[in-house]
Amino acid sequence: MLFVYILAGLVGLCVGSFLNVVIYRVPQKMSLATPASHCPKCGYKLKWYDNIPILSYCILGGKCRSCKEHISFRYTAVEMLNAVLWLACAMLFWEESIPYACIAALACSVGICIAFIDLEHMLIYDRFQLILLALGAAAIFFDSGTKWHSHLIGMGLGFVSFFLLAWVGKKIWKYDALGGGDVKLAAVLGLLLGWEKLLLAVLIASVLASVVLIIVRHARGDEKNTEYPFGPFLVLGMTVALLFGNQIISWYTGILIG
Repeated sequence: MLFVYILAGLVGLCVGSFLNVVIYRVPQKMSLATPASHCPKCGYKLKWYDNIPILSYCILGGKCRSCKEHISFRYTAVEMLNAVLWLACAMLFWEESIPYACIAALACSVGICIAFIDLEHMLIYDRFQLILLALGAAAIFFDSGTKWHSHLIGMGLGFVSFFLLAWVGKKIWKYDALGGGDVKLAAVLGLLLGWEKLLLAVLIASVLASVVLIIVRHARGDEKNTEYPFGPFLVLGMTVALLFGNQIISWYTGILIG
């Protein structure tokens, strides 16, 4: 298992490097394959030794080898975050179900793309929703901790509840409380997690969003109806529920019963 954990972390690092390409290029409508990785300022084409996750950033001091332009730490943060999440998925699920461990790891990676793109561009692309939809469908067969009908109920619950909230916001409150991407994301997360863990994910997302966005609004002096991305909070809630949802729910129900 030690070998599995090391491999999961290393593969997670490499996948994290690719996620950076996705996060940067998808909103720019660029191909993920071409051109080769390069400095956006001077066009310097990165050599293989410039693309080693984390290590290259440290060796280069966070700067382009050619023009010395500062490289955002976000690239290294994404690599590290993805590696940690893949390692967590291996440690939590590998011995119980290898397919589900892979499903969880891939879902975390897709979630990272959604969170960072939505944070910067306030967009959630359908291609990511479709990947999560496929992973959710696979989870029905390999998630031993959640019954199959819970996944289907979760999908319906996620869509209906978020659709109604978006409709109420537009018709009664006269502003977009939720975007269409958030509604679809809630639906596919319901399929992935099951309705019990979906409720936990939404609770975590809502509480964090309430606290963080109130602070941000006051710090920036934004108007009351200023729109903020909710996707990153949903992804964070999804990640916690995916990794630790069964334990948290069992602990909470134990308190209620006991």
